[in-house]
Amino acid sequence: MKKGSRDLTQGNIMRELILFALPIFAGQVFQNLYNSVDSIVVGRALGTTSLAAVSSSADISQLLNGFFVGFSTGGGVLVSRYFGARDRANMEKALHTLVSLGMLVGLSMACAGIALAPVLLRVVRCPDDVFPEALAYLRVYLVGVLFTAIYNVGSRILQAVGDSRRPFYYLVISSLTNIAMDILFVVFLGFGVMGAALATIISQGLSVTLVYSRMLKTDDVYRLYPSRLMRMDREMLSAIASLGFPAAIQSSLISISNLFVQRYINSFGSAAMAGIGAAKRIDRFVGMIAQCLGLATATFVAQNVGARKYERAFKGIRTALAVCAVYVLVVGSVVYTNAEFFVSIFIEKPEAIAYGASMVHVMIPFYYCQSLNNVFANAVRGFGKSFVVMLCSILGMIGCRQLFLFFAMRQNYVVQNVYFAYPFGWACAAVSVMIYYFVKIRPKYAGKGDAD
Repeated sequence: MKKGSRDLTQGNIMRELILFALPIFAGQVFQNLYNSVDSIVVGRALGTTSLAAVSSSADISQLLNGFFVGFSTGGGVLVSRYFGARDRANMEKALHTLVSLGMLVGLSMACAGIALAPVLLRVVRCPDDVFPEALAYLRVYLVGVLFTAIYNVGSRILQAVGDSRRPFYYLVISSLTNIAMDILFVVFLGFGVMGAALATIISQGLSVTLVYSRMLKTDDVYRLYPSRLMRMDREMLSAIASLGFPAAIQSSLISISNLFVQRYINSFGSAAMAGIGAAKRIDRFVGMIAQCLGLATATFVAQNVGARKYERAFKGIRTALAVCAVYVLVVGSVVYTNAEFFVSIFIEKPEAIAYGASMVHVMIPFYYCQSLNNVFANAVRGFGKSFVVMLCSILGMIGCRQLFLFFAMRQNYVVQNVYFAYPFGWACAAVSVMIYYFVKIRPKYAGKGDAD
């Protein structure tokens, strides 16, 4: 049987990084496109109120998904480290403990979310006319949170051992299934928003089945043995918690902070909300490569730290930064000069297009700050310092951004301050994590281990 793991401690650094990051990038592009199709099905088949009901749950679902992505990314660093060190015994302990913990956390959050669904919708100020449908959708959707948790853990374990292709394949299959189930349940069977939620649960269940079927049947180092689940190693549990939970908390807090930024945006009216919303969609696509290279950097660094190839880890970080620089220069230039066109893909109203294009023009020149933050934060996480990354992100993406808005809006209440708040947060987070990297990480490991 062909093994799917990829050893990132050997071979050409740029080639290995790009080949590993590309499936992650393709998966995220596909997921964003799928989410757009999902909204179209609900909006066209059920109308504005039903679409609003699903959209009202978006911030809540994004918060939960972000938590599990952060948790699994942090835990995956430990698996990568043992994989790079060729320490199969500890790697098996780590992955079984990570999967077991993911199941327990997912089940706990699903139960809590279902019970607290009305409170969560009030927090995001769900309108009264939308509330009943939104509550029904959210409660059914939250049943699938367990699937979301254990899928993220499983796919991250595959990525931790260098296999980024299969998670992409599984994502494509489950997303296409979701679209098909949406059409069946919503359009043909008339299940309403409940049908959309059921479609999501079914596709999530399928993705879990695909990932764990691979892990149960493989002869590779990441094989999962059901008899070892729920027998969590105390030492591994502590290590996973120290790496995974800071990343999960960081992602969740940033999502919560963005809800407060959205309140400023809402105060400028529907045209600003639509235009900035379109600009943020463009932001997700343009900034995607930095995010994917950041995730690839975490795995690359962790594997090489495990193999004590510290100089190779440093070279990988520099390579990721160089690739990001070229991407931002090329893609950023295209998006900047054609901002109105890209915004008009999402909206038609001239006033809204003007808002969106103005935001794109402000953000694009600062996109390398986002790349710096993503690469250095994941590099530091790869060295095992997840708590430090959390603190730096909270300082920049939450503290500095909210303080900037507070004082800037008191001085001059204009929408341009919202535009600048986003890159200001990226820059502050990047500077803080870079200072830690160059003061603490680089001097500690420079000259140690085997140079590549």
